[in-house]
Amino acid sequence: MVELTNQTEQTDFWNDSQRAGKISKELEGLKNEIQAFEKLEKKTIELLELAELFDAPQEKERNEVEGQLAEIQKEFEALEFKTLLSGQYDRNDVILAIRSGAGGVDAQDWAEMLMRMYLRWAERSGFKAVIVEQTKGNEAGIKSATLEISGPYAYGYLQSEAGVHRLVRLSPFNSDNLRQTSFAIVEILPIIEEIAQVVINPQDLVIDTYRASGAGGQHVNTTDSAVRITHLPTGLVVTCQSERSQLQNKEQAMKVLKARIHKKFLEDQEAEKQKLRGEYKSAEWGSQIRSYVIHPYKMVKDHRTKFETSDAEKVLDGELEGFMQAYLRFHANEK
Repeated sequence: MVELTNQTEQTDFWNDSQRAGKISKELEGLKNEIQAFEKLEKKTIELLELAELFDAPQEKERNEVEGQLAEIQKEFEALEFKTLLSGQYDRNDVILAIRSGAGGVDAQDWAEMLMRMYLRWAERSGFKAVIVEQTKGNEAGIKSATLEISGPYAYGYLQSEAGVHRLVRLSPFNSDNLRQTSFAIVEILPIIEEIAQVVINPQDLVIDTYRASGAGGQHVNTTDSAVRITHLPTGLVVTCQSERSQLQNKEQAMKVLKARIHKKFLEDQEAEKQKLRGEYKSAEWGSQIRSYVIHPYKMVKDHRTKFETSDAEKVLDGELEGFMQAYLRFHANEK
């Protein structure tokens, strides 16, 4: 925090307003965390001093102290949990991408259900969520979607969601109402302003513009505002058509492209390490990280942490805190 404070005191600090805003936001978050710990410490000391005044406390007094202790314990656990969010990019905002997998129209409907789940989680958490791009399914649901989610520790929380999600339910899309298993994959990428290890050469980018096909009003549908950027060295392609102006869509698409290039850089590094160790495996979908069973019983279970709940409706409505906390503790124990 001292280093960030020193940066804000430099005379040229506000010359780069975007960088200055980011540092100020991070510094404010750290100050709020410290104040929360100090406030909790003060409450604890005051409560202990109050308890010492009673030689033989009556039941009413004892219940009051125990109630305040339980409240302090709950606040402490919430603050203690934040210590798990100490990864390099845990404070960053997030690009969240969803792709439907095996299961046809059911899988596309499942992908849209997941998108709604994450939008509801963002709303519940007080985070800002923007749909950057989505491709509708032919009959129902979506083939793919890309969201940008902004808020304190967005990547720290949402990293638990990366992987294959499996749904088991009675299909609403066949006349026999048979049980159907559907899959969708979720990709979580921290938003990174600059990639230290990778230089993006503007000459390596092919930028195409085209008419937006999604919802957005007359302006969006009658101008070439949508943008597609292809990064030739990696073959990565990113599109954006959520904004009204071509410039805004280009900026948004570049943000997603940087995140994907960074992810590919890290994956290539890890693959090379595995090759040297003789453990290399090709990148495949692999097994699911979480199953959502709606029929013949109701259960959502994370296969990594073993955390589960029978209240599938609440989970699909964005109540993901239990899964996120279990994953972060599981991940911390693995280290």
